[in-house]
Amino acid sequence: MKYKDYYDVLGVGRDASPEEIKRAYKRLARKYHPDVSKEPDAEERFKDVGEAYDVLRDKDKRATYDNLGRGYHAGDEFSPPPGWESAFNFSGGFSGEKFDFGDFLNGLFGEGAPGGGPFGDQFRQSAARGGDEHAKIVITLEEAFRGGERSLSVKSDTRRARARTLKVKIPAGVQEGQQIRLAGQGQAGARGRAGDLYLGVEFAPHPVFRATGRDVHMNLPVTPWEAALGATVKVPTLGRSVDLKIPAGSQTGRKLRLKGKGLGGSNAGDQYVTLQIMTPPADSESAKRLYKSMSDEFDFNPRGD
Repeated sequence: MKYKDYYDVLGVGRDASPEEIKRAYKRLARKYHPDVSKEPDAEERFKDVGEAYDVLRDKDKRATYDNLGRGYHAGDEFSPPPGWESAFNFSGGFSGEKFDFGDFLNGLFGEGAPGGGPFGDQFRQSAARGGDEHAKIVITLEEAFRGGERSLSVKSDTRRARARTLKVKIPAGVQEGQQIRLAGQGQAGARGRAGDLYLGVEFAPHPVFRATGRDVHMNLPVTPWEAALGATVKVPTLGRSVDLKIPAGSQTGRKLRLKGKGLGGSNAGDQYVTLQIMTPPADSESAKRLYKSMSDEFDFNPRGD
């Protein structure tokens, strides 16, 4: 089986203090929490971080772990010392069977092992827990901006004959690709403890805006005279309309920024406005004469280069 280096998992040295271990755990638990992380292996990393912290925060477990792993590195094939099989009550033994390191520590700190207790209880509870399930929820950008609540009809597994209606709280500032966790709404467990339901957030198409992470983008039509002379125009945002100053001499494609008008709550992204100059139609004789006079007046060739 493979040796798992818990110090490496938490990113701390082997001489790290309890306070350093605790700080590292909090930082990584926030980073890889399945509710907020976009990392593809977030759920597995989150479990590894929790497992490492459970051992290293306890003085006795840490000492036993340090003695056990002396001389090994993460990923090394691990062979326990003689006599550990009987001393730590492994049901399958080590002869010819493959165990992962979590299985080994289950026997090491679980029921029937010296100093057994909370660490073993955690593994037994995990085994009895139902599986997690994953689904998606499609929300509007306005819901992502303001937050809100949705009623969602789900059927978690075949043991539930009818679909259930759940209240889903949408946090303000949620981004596409993040997950909303509904605790206890996954598959039923063997001892009644259900797993969790994770809802992957997707944004419905919007007629005006598109989102990239925390930032919001839109195209803004402007007249030739607004672009040439400059103007102040009303621009919609996900919150309320604001005044935007268009600099004189602007061209199609120019991008202007509205700071803090994107998604993200107190740590909001920005809104980017891309100008599109729209030409009035020459649908009357007077309009045609005006365009002809502009042609005569301006010595301008946009294809000159």
